[in-house]
Amino acid sequence: MTRSNSFDQETVNKLEKRLSQRPEKTDLVDRNILKDDKGIAPSLVAAKEKLQRSQLEDKLGQALQQRPKPEELVKEGILLEEEAPPSRA
Repeated sequence: MTRSNSFDQETVNKLEKRLSQRPEKTDLVDRNILKDDKGIAPSLVAAKEKLQRSQLEDKLGQALQQRPKPEELVKEGILLEEEAPPSRA
């Protein structure tokens, strides 16, 4: 008993054409569509991503702590007083 092909020839041709036109993996990595995890065991990829995210959150938190207060920006003439958010006392 032979198995019949469930796709017509036109569908097969379209699929082959699209597959031949798809970008290379390196192009997708360069465009940040795929991640390049060379040299890392697959079991460690999730842990690596979690660590990177945690480090980024810490860096953002530190940057937010160091930004100037609205009052300082008004004093330096960067913001107009009416543009500054109300101060939280």
